[in-house]
Amino acid sequence: MAVGTERSPDADDSPLARRLNYLFTAMHPPGAPYTNAHVAEAISGGDEYGGVRLTEQYLSMLRNGKRTNPSPDVLRALAKFFGVPVGYLLGDLSPSQAERVEEEVRFLVAMRDKRVRGIALRSVGLPPEVQDSLTAIISQFRQQMNLPPDPADASGPGDPGDPDNGAPSGRR
Repeated sequence: MAVGTERSPDADDSPLARRLNYLFTAMHPPGAPYTNAHVAEAISGGDEYGGVRLTEQYLSMLRNGKRTNPSPDVLRALAKFFGVPVGYLLGDLSPSQAERVEEEVRFLVAMRDKRVRGIALRSVGLPPEVQDSLTAIISQFRQQMNLPPDPADASGPGDPGDPDNGAPSGRR
């Protein structure tokens, strides 16, 4: 499974598989998603991951729901690689906390787009009433284009959007 976009029906039954697949889909540098081989190699070759050894095949089984109980060390390494709390992968978070993590991931994905980032940064320092006016203007444009009022409504765990036109995320 080179790119890792294929999933077995078991992946839908496994919360871990769903969360891993979400992270693979959302958290990648511009251009292409991470491969299982890349993630396994980065984790296995990096001292910052606590000496965890991870194979491409095992990662594929985790993503397909064929393996559902990895060691806490593997989960910590994966969480560190993707920059999320380990509790997200462990399933220790409440549904609202897990949603908050996914919301932060969607935010990071959106902020990779240099145009979105530019709009956000240009509003820094403006008075709150001006920021409110800008929000209203953007909402009007979204409505005219038949987009949901809140971008979070447009991209959930299965569709984090296309971050490929922004800056690199720092991992390759």
